[in-house]
Amino acid sequence: MTAPAIFVSAGEPSGDRHAAAVAQSLATAVRGITLAGVGGPAMAAAGVRLIHDLAPLQTMGVVEAAWAVPAHLRAYTAVGRALRHRRYDLALLVDYPGFHHQVALLAHRQGIPVLHYVAPQLWAWGGWRARGVRRAVDRLAVILPFEEAFFHQRGIACTFVGHPVLDAPRPTRAAARAALGIPNGTGVLGVFPGSRPAERHLLWPAFRNAAAALQRAHGLRICIAAADPRTLPNHESLVADFAPAATVAAAADVAIAKSGTTTLELALAGTPHVVAYRTHPLTFVVARRAVRVPWIGLVNLVLGRPVVPEAVQGAVTGPNLAHMAGALLGSDAAERQRAAFDEVAGRLGPPGAARRVADLALEMVA
Repeated sequence: MTAPAIFVSAGEPSGDRHAAAVAQSLATAVRGITLAGVGGPAMAAAGVRLIHDLAPLQTMGVVEAAWAVPAHLRAYTAVGRALRHRRYDLALLVDYPGFHHQVALLAHRQGIPVLHYVAPQLWAWGGWRARGVRRAVDRLAVILPFEEAFFHQRGIACTFVGHPVLDAPRPTRAAARAALGIPNGTGVLGVFPGSRPAERHLLWPAFRNAAAALQRAHGLRICIAAADPRTLPNHESLVADFAPAATVAAAADVAIAKSGTTTLELALAGTPHVVAYRTHPLTFVVARRAVRVPWIGLVNLVLGRPVVPEAVQGAVTGPNLAHMAGALLGSDAAERQRAAFDEVAGRLGPPGAARRVADLALEMVA
């Protein structure tokens, strides 16, 4: 049997990491497998031949995506050329639903089946798009426990594979604080402004002001989850450490975080936090009319109750975030969060999501 050729595509850093883990599982399972597609450094390191870099694609929201149209058109053109010039046995698309919906349709026109890993959040908004997903995708690999029933009810084949956050290495609190040189008894504020330029632009000023206020009021040491401090304007106004997100999550006593998977990482680390979401005003107007869920934080959605305080849009200000996070320091509210966090891992399925996605992919090419 000839080893299969699989086209793999990711549109942002988290997708790059998830796709890389699946690529590694595929390469381990099948000698001589061909993997090529759109991605970043993690996929390249996993042996995926990149035909286009994901860096220009990173956007957040309806209006922000419109600004990136030229970059998306260039990527779409490169993908179309690749799918026409080589016969792939499967297209494995990871997250990034707007761009990947078009790629899925393109793959289908070439007779290539599509597996989409990390499903579009139709349960939150845009349920009417289920028909389009049925047309474009052969199977979904979903990572949240309630998604499987949601998509099955809409006639879309899907499998709950568990959440990849469970497979990410997490240091102990002691190891994280030792790595940052934080002595015993020192309070730590973790700050998670996000990896995408659009979200940093909208969230970082309020996060920076909140961190400064908490440092003045409580003498906290500030640790910021950022690979490159230069992406955070005026960070020099803070006395802060910069470290990987997993290290900051484990070391912190309290955190201010953007919405998304970061909040699950904080819950698994047992770190009390507040979550913030802010987008372009026009994007928010669209979303407010369409959103069908009561919370924006994944911890709250997974647990089905409001455990983590949320600041949305106009409420994302330095003073408000400082007040919300400060209220968690040494409080009963923080202990209630920690108790609730004990439930989170059990709701996310067993570890091994990437291996299960690889198994689905190989079933589809058999």
